[in-house]
Amino acid sequence: MSIYNNILVVANIDAEQQPALARAMQIGRKSKSPCKITFFLAIYDFSYEMTSMLSSDERDAMRAGVIHQREQWMKEVAAPYHDDDIELDIKVVWHNRPYEAIISEVFAQDFELVVKTTRKHDVLESVLFTPTDWHLLRKCPCAVLLVKDHDFPEHGHIVASVHVGSENEHHLDLNHRMVRKTLDLAERLNATPHLVNSYPITPPNITVELPEFDPTIYSDSVRGHHLKSMKALRQEYGIDEEQTIVEQGLPQDVIPKAVEDLNAGLVVLGTSGRTGLSAVFLGNTAENIIDKINCDVLALKPSGYISPLDPNGE
Repeated sequence: MSIYNNILVVANIDAEQQPALARAMQIGRKSKSPCKITFFLAIYDFSYEMTSMLSSDERDAMRAGVIHQREQWMKEVAAPYHDDDIELDIKVVWHNRPYEAIISEVFAQDFELVVKTTRKHDVLESVLFTPTDWHLLRKCPCAVLLVKDHDFPEHGHIVASVHVGSENEHHLDLNHRMVRKTLDLAERLNATPHLVNSYPITPPNITVELPEFDPTIYSDSVRGHHLKSMKALRQEYGIDEEQTIVEQGLPQDVIPKAVEDLNAGLVVLGTSGRTGLSAVFLGNTAENIIDKINCDVLALKPSGYISPLDPNGE
């Protein structure tokens, strides 16, 4: 299996340090094939569009000047991360919606991975995800790596958030994709892979509606089903039982606790790509998990996922 060889890195315009670029370079060095990284920035200034006294050509020239300035800045901040074995390109585009510019570039250049830095909120001292982050998680057709300001898990721990209790083909396929990617990364980073799964608690009102219902038997049956499914999955990939966790509770509680207990440096999870009203009212489990963990997150889409921004879509 090949690690990512064509990577798009989103520049952090507010800082000289570029953790996302550093992480992409680290991934590139682990690749067994030539790796290309594009350091990318979408910029926009509405004032340049409102200068009615200037001609269209003059406005174009002004925008080109701003883009050139940013390109020079990006070359300077990228210099410390240079590696002779990795091809590094720099690209700046004029676009008022960064996530659309990023996804458009993914489609145009067939990128396999988008890497973007997340940041900490100055007051709460917790990770604050921007609207661009959420748009990428939901709409980007390729894998998205959200990077925190810490070391990648060389000789550390990687957690894959699997859903082994499901019989849904999309969930099962995504489980296998996540496990394969986790094992690939773990091998190249000399890290220890872990599979973590949660199963639901007994509905509290069911004993009222069904007096003859035995919640203990039900809970044991559900746990047994998940343990059996986890065993089948880990054995298929030669993973030791000690590297699996099956706990009762919500994923957004179980996964962050496992990450904290293991001091994991990376979580691999699947995203449904849900958008629109369903995302507002139902939420995405992956996003609920991401809000609570303080390590890098690699988000994978299910097979057959079609982005709402696909230029070839209907």
